[in-house]
Parts: sequence; C-alpha cells; structure tokens
Amino acid sequence: MTEPYLTTVLEEAEHVAEQHDQVARTTDNQAHEYLRYAVLRVLEGESEHLPADWTPIDGVTVGYGSDDAMYDSWSDAVEWWDHIPPQEGCTRFRIFYPAEYETVPRTIVDAMGALGAWRVWSGDAAACGSYDHRDRREVHYLWREGHPIEARLVDRLQSPDAATPDGGQTGDMRDRMVVAESSSQSDDLDPRTRRAVTEEMSISLLEKGGRYEVRSGSGNRYEVDVVSESCSCPDWQQRAPDGGCKHLRRVDLEIKRGSVPRPDGRLPKTSI
Repeated sequence: MTEPYLTTVLEEAEHVAEQHDQVARTTDNQAHEYLRYAVLRVLEGESEHLPADWTPIDGVTVGYGSDDAMYDSWSDAVEWWDHIPPQEGCTRFRIFYPAEYETVPRTIVDAMGALGAWRVWSGDAAACGSYDHRDRREVHYLWREGHPIEARLVDRLQSPDAATPDGGQTGDMRDRMVVAESSSQSDDLDPRTRRAVTEEMSISLLEKGGRYEVRSGSGNRYEVDVVSESCSCPDWQQRAPDGGCKHLRRVDLEIKRGSVPRPDGRLPKTSI
C-alpha cells in the first residue's frame, strides 16, 4: 500500500511547489518543506491528489518542526526524548487522532511509511501547543532531511513537463532567493525591524495555531508564537521589546507576504 501513498504525497508536494512555491522560499531545503507540508495536507484530507480508496480520519491534525527546535522548547515539559534523544536534521511529525482508535489508524501508518519516516513515540496527547488535545491520542514520526524522496520530488519538478505558474521552468529550487531584499528602505527602519527584514532567516510552521520555527543565519533555532506574541530567543526572554524581537517581526512579515502558511495551517491565497 505504500507506493500509492508515496505517489499521492509527491503529487501534492509538486502541486504545492508549482502553485504555492512561496511557502518554502525562506527555507534552506525547499524540497523537504514542500514534502512535509504535503504530508499535512494529505493526512488532513485537504489534498487534491488523494487515492480513490482514501479513508479520511475525522479529527486528525498534523504538526511538524525540527526535532532539535521542539526539544529546545519542550524538553522540560514532556518525555518524548527519554528513549530516543533529539535527532539533528530531522523533522518530527506530531499526528493527533481521535482516542476511539485503539491503534494508530492505518492511513497514517501507510502514509508515513511511504515517506520513509520512522515511528518514535505514541500516547495520550500532551497538554502543550495551541490546541486542546486532551481527548485525543498522538503519534510521532521522524523524517531526516536529505532523504532520497527529496531527490524524487526535485526530479519531478525539473522534468520538461513541470512548469512554474509564470510559464518558466522550476530549475534548481535551492537557487531561489531566500530573503527578500529591502535594502533601499532599511535605513529608515528601527534596528530590530531592519534586522528582521535584511538578515537571513528560514521560517516554517511548527504547529497550527500560530507556532513557527525560525532558523537564523547562524544556525540557531527559535520558536515564535504569533498568538501570544512571544519568542524563545534571548532578546525576547530578557527584554520583551515593544513590537517584538526580530524573529517575531520577521514571522509577521512573512505571514503578511504569504511566504509561509497562515497560523491556521492553510496555504496563502494565490491569484493564479
């Protein structure tokens, strides 16, 4: 059953890359970002490329982020890493499903198996995050950056039939601009906003409800919550500056641009 699910994920990731490429423009590994966003859409039944025999799971929710970033934010509150320590360069998928299922639903098992992810934890949903998951269960999977499936997606996007919405070819996704330049106006901004606009940062949705992961050019990772307007960086923790730290401001900017998924997890609207 895994090959049909892999085809589904690849087709959805291709759709996201071609129609909503802005969701990964700020990330270092765009193929990885497209694929993990495709997993979210497939499991939540939002994909346009579901198999004919797809069995939707009412009440499923998917969150994802780097395992290192989750550990930095939540290691004092949960025990997920007791048996398997945080894995560098890995995405951790948190998949919530109704407690009425005695085992992990087969749809989740097949989809994650097709992706090449491995199961690392399951249990009652922890009381952390932006949602009340107390009446559900969750299962965690790890998936490493640089997985061969990324190359399969790149091959599909670089095939002669794969065109970007503007009529050109997708080319090498890693050559796309990471940070939009606003240098001509940056001198007029206050220091934190100027750094938010000009510094290299990679932004991705950590969990629906407004949690984002920000990876700075130095490699540090921070968690931004746009609902509570907080950040795990030292600047926010020690000073809580008016208007937010540079990470909060950058996430707000990318959401308004439509460069990252909205806090509700949906793709930004496109005029195409």
